[in-house]
Amino acid sequence: MYVHVNAAVSVDGKLSSRRREQVRISGDADFDRVDRIRAAADAVMVGVGTVLADDPHLTLDEDDRRVQRLRTGRSGNPARVVVDSAARTPTDARILDDEATTYVVTTGDADPDAVDALEAAGATVIPTPTDPDGRVDVRAALDALEDEGVDRLMVEGGGELIFSLFAADAVDELTVFVGSLLVGGRDAPTLADGDGFVDDFPALTLTDVDRVDDGVLLSYDA
Repeated sequence: MYVHVNAAVSVDGKLSSRRREQVRISGDADFDRVDRIRAAADAVMVGVGTVLADDPHLTLDEDDRRVQRLRTGRSGNPARVVVDSAARTPTDARILDDEATTYVVTTGDADPDAVDALEAAGATVIPTPTDPDGRVDVRAALDALEDEGVDRLMVEGGGELIFSLFAADAVDELTVFVGSLLVGGRDAPTLADGDGFVDDFPALTLTDVDRVDDGVLLSYDA
């Protein structure tokens, strides 16, 4: 599976403020770029924290891109994936509508009633083993998604999920839009949260730098 992580951060590397509410970091040109990446993906993945904070829809913005996907025998929108160890995704979340398939990847320790409620709301729940911290084992999650036909995965956050994927050496490509604003705050989420790396830092190879909107797009091979 090819895993492409995409994010927008402030100049100090923050995904949002300490309130963990959605902050507009990029502009129309970058939104269109993100839509193109989504259109090329089989599935778009986020962590449950992103669902709880932003209630994202994760469908395509441009109808022409949906039509092109349909013409090539694919669904109009890529599948949506929530990594949710404890099955906390609200049953009225926009990501659970019928515009695309939605997978909720959880663990065997999740509340069975919450799992049943998610399935009743339209989600396909995928139980996976836990990692040493009791969370979804992301390698097992990727294997399960590959069994569902996902060959190209776009990851849109948040920081805990992105860190877990880098820690599992599962990222192939990273694109980061750096917007022209400063957020600050020790408690504001960053591109890669989690425990952080102490040594053996993931090596990235810078492949491109572009000016987009009032910011800079950095592209890396991971």
